[in-house]
Parts: sequence; C-alpha cells; structure tokens
Amino acid sequence: MKYNDTWDLDALFQGGVTGQAFKEELVKLTDQRDAVIAEMNAFDQDAADAATTFADLQAKRDDFANAFMTAITYANMVADADMRNEAATAAVNKLQTLFQPYEIASKSINKKLATLSDEAFQQFLTEPRLAEIAFPLTEERRDAKRLLDDQAEALLSELQVDGLSGWANTYATISSVMTISVDLADGHHDYSVGQAMNKMYADPNPENRAKIFEAWEAAFTQYGPVFADVLNHLAGYRLTTQKAHGYKDFLEEPLEYNRIKRETVEAMWQAIADNKDTFVQFLDRKKALLGLSELNWQDVEAPLNFDDAQPTTYTYDDAAEFVVENFRTFGDKLADFAEYALENRWIEAEDRPGKRPGGYSTEPINNGESRIFMTFTGSRNDTQTLAHELGHSFHTDVLKDEPASNQAYAMNVAETASTFAEQIVSAATLATAQSKSERLQLLNAKLENATAMFMNIRSRFLFETAFYTERQKGFISESRLNALMSEAQKEAFGDALSETHPHFWASKLHFFFDDVPFYNFPYTFGYLFSLGIYAEYLKQPEGFEERYIALLKDTGKMTTEDLAKKHLNVDLTQADFWQAAIDIPAADVKAFLDESADLI
Repeated sequence: MKYNDTWDLDALFQGGVTGQAFKEELVKLTDQRDAVIAEMNAFDQDAADAATTFADLQAKRDDFANAFMTAITYANMVADADMRNEAATAAVNKLQTLFQPYEIASKSINKKLATLSDEAFQQFLTEPRLAEIAFPLTEERRDAKRLLDDQAEALLSELQVDGLSGWANTYATISSVMTISVDLADGHHDYSVGQAMNKMYADPNPENRAKIFEAWEAAFTQYGPVFADVLNHLAGYRLTTQKAHGYKDFLEEPLEYNRIKRETVEAMWQAIADNKDTFVQFLDRKKALLGLSELNWQDVEAPLNFDDAQPTTYTYDDAAEFVVENFRTFGDKLADFAEYALENRWIEAEDRPGKRPGGYSTEPINNGESRIFMTFTGSRNDTQTLAHELGHSFHTDVLKDEPASNQAYAMNVAETASTFAEQIVSAATLATAQSKSERLQLLNAKLENATAMFMNIRSRFLFETAFYTERQKGFISESRLNALMSEAQKEAFGDALSETHPHFWASKLHFFFDDVPFYNFPYTFGYLFSLGIYAEYLKQPEGFEERYIALLKDTGKMTTEDLAKKHLNVDLTQADFWQAAIDIPAADVKAFLDESADLI
C-alpha cells in the first residue's frame, strides 16, 4: 500500500489526549490565554498609540488562536476517529471551557473598537498592519455593535457549552452509538450509522438498498422524539440569542456569516427552481435504466450497472493516484499539494466501525496545515469526496501566508474550492471514457452531484426555512418535522421521487451543527460558483491556476459579491450568472438522455 489510509495523529501530539505532550499544551494554552486577556482588558482605544498597540496585540491573539485551534482540532479528530473515546470527548469539552474567557475578552475589545467614531476608526486603520486586515476588523466592529453588556455576553458564552454546543454534542453522541440492524441476502448486519449510509447509497442491489433504507428509517424513527427535542432546543437557543443581538430574522445571521446578500441567495434558488424539470428528466431516465418501477430516496445515488461494464471500484491507492493525476491536468501546485498531504498522512480514510459519519477538512492548524476526515469504501463517490476535501485543504494552504484574520473565509466560498476540485476530477474522468456504458456511469456520477445540490440541498433549505419560521411560535413535534421534511422534498424533487425520507432531518448531521445555522445552502452556492470559475478556466486554461489561487487568496477579505465582480466580472444578484452555471450540468443531462435513449 503506497498511501496509508489512517492519519498520523502522533505528529501533532505524541501519546494522545492523555499523553504528557497534550497535557503540557493545555497548561501552555491557559498561560498564553491569560496573558493575552490581560492585554486585551488593558487596551485603551483612545490612547495616542492605540493602533500600534492593537496591531501588536493582534499578533499575540493570532498566535493563541492558532495554538488553540490546533489543540481542539486534534481532540476532535481523536473523538471522530473513535466516537467511544471518552477521554477525547472530555478533552474537547475542557478546551471549549478554556476558550470561554478569551471569547468574552475578545467581544469586550471589539466593543471598544465599536465606540470609536467612523472617522476615528478609519484613522485607526491607517496603521499598515491593520490596513491589511481592514475588512475583517470592520466586520468585527459591526458585530460588536450587536453585543449586550459584558456581563450578559459572558453569561451567554458560559451557557453555550451546556446549551448550543451541549445539544450538538448530544446528537453526535447518540448517532455514534446507534446501530442499523438489517438482514440482507448474505446474512445479518449491524452497521454503524456511517457504514449503513455508505452501503445504502452504494449497494448495486436495489433490494439491499430498500432493506437498509427501511432499517435506517426505523432506527431514526425510534430515536425521533429525542432528535426532535435536540433540534428544537438548538433552534430555540439560536433564535433567542439572535433576537437578543438585534437580528431581524433567522436568515440575517447566516447571510452575514457567509458575507452574501439575500438577493444573491434568492436569485440562485429561483434559477434552480426554474430548471427543476431538466433534472427530474435525468432521474426519470435513471429510474428506467435501473429497471425500477419507482425511484425512492435510496435509489437517487445508486450506481448504474451495465452488462458490459461493472461498477468501478477503487483501492485507496488507486483513488489517491487518480485524484493527483487529474489535479495535475489543471495545475502542478494543486497536484503537488495533494501528493504532499497523502504522503504525510494528513488523511483519515479507513473504513471501520466507531467512526463518526461524513467527511471534512479541518480549520488551519500548525500554522497553515489541515487534516482530512472521511471513510473510504472504494466507490467512485468516495474518490470524489477525496478530491472535494483536498480542495478544501488546498484553499487553506494557499492562504497560509496571509494575515491570520484574512484566512477566515466564509463557508460558501470554502465550498467553491472543494467543488472546483471535484469538477476537475469528474471532467477529466469523463474525457477518458472507453465505452458508452462507462461514459453513462461517469455522467451519472456528475449528475448525482448536481441533483444533490439542486434537489437534496434545496429541500434542506426549504425545510430549515419552514422549521425556523414555525419554531418562532413554539416547539415543533416530530410528526410535524417529518411533514415539513416530506413537503420540502416533494417541492425540490418534483415528481421524481415515489417515496420521501421523512426522518432525513434527524439523520443529517448538518442540521445539528452548533457553529452556524443554515449550514446547507453554501454547498449549492459553492457548486455553482465553482462551475462559473471552471467555465472561465475552459476559455483560457493557460496560466489559470495562478488566477484561481489569486481568487482564493481574496476569499477572506471581501464580500462574495465583490469577489465575483473582481475576479469574474459578474453580478451575483442577477439570474444570468446562475443560469449560465446551471447550463453546464444541464448539458450533461442532455448528453445522458441522448446516449441512453436506445437502452430503455
């Protein structure tokens, strides 16, 4: 095996979360935190040398934030790789508590900036080191104007560990110990949630998929009342704090977090709704090719099998080399980075029980590094996931020389880098197809991604919007959550589905994240935005990697609309940009329909 499929956590802290190295780091972090807090509390925004003092202090804050992020990311990685590791869970909770006083002091110093007049603040930003981070500082000053008094904010920060974060951790714990029990043709299986999810979507046998989905829905029905409580409390906590901070509605916070206008999101969703029929046609044709009389939830991402072409499976080495090779068709810097991450065991991909479901690339650690978590089962989708997460990590890498404050890009543009990486791999793969059957399989894989973005994620957005609207008036029952989910799926998928997934809200981790509400729509934005960038690459591929890196470097220091205007010269609030992006997968639908016409 050329590439090891488990990450090397000892490279971060020898001995694990109970080892001496990690214990010493916690002591060092506490001392570092206390020293920085003391300087933040002593900061006088009206002093003659305030700007210079703040710039010096900002460097110390960045050092602490990097050290803290490395430690808590490490603890989370240990916990995610083995959800039964109680010491790792305890370490995460301890670090969250350690961070609270720093978070409180940070809010306090931002409030000091908010007391400056606009004129005084602009003068403040003439200090060269602060001029570099003017955009995030301006955002922090804006957000500080929403804050309550210091005592109230301190209380909210302390309550979050046992409130918002506590409920999110409760969901993660319960889902990690759930078992999906099912009898298949080869016998009885007790799957973890992650294993069952992979098997349910990837198994070529429709009867197996149906049985796993039935067991999956039954398991989440059993825990439905518990997850309904968790989701309601997460949303209730969030709505309460949003109201206290002066937000006009529940979408305002995620829009600000993503540095995006409401008009941009509305224009995107409207364009998708206007093109729904095209992708319903794809799903209808896929149903026919699968030989099904009905297309149900578990069939949407099912592999296509043909007599002359078996479903492509990969070893981890095959997938890794495949991704690197196709990255190199775009640019050496992306390919070299991916190779480095693989060789240095930045990726946890082993398929084993006890891991949390899903995949991610971590926040920056160790001064610009990152790590990737996923479960690799050999499917083409897993290969795409590997490319996706490496795209995230590449984004982190190209920003490592930027000021730390400018590295904090919003989630929607983060998904641009990941989905752009996926597009490189899928497009290059399609070009090498050796037969019509293989080409149809590859087109299916590409279009599965499109239907996920345009239908699945749209249904999540519709559900979450309806849920938060009703949650403002009180607790929402499990049965009502099921109804809202089914209604959203019917709207997003049109007539394509014969059976919905009522408990999808309970099974999708993204609804239970504590850090940001409406976690889902940035994926669709990133997908379409990346298609727009890819279209530009196709027009002029020579030297495009440098243009792409320049765009990524700007993602932490301007709004989404300004980023698109500067690097693509487009207006995201207008339908034409979105339609042009949708036209790319729509062309894939046409090709899929044309090339499969004689097979039904």
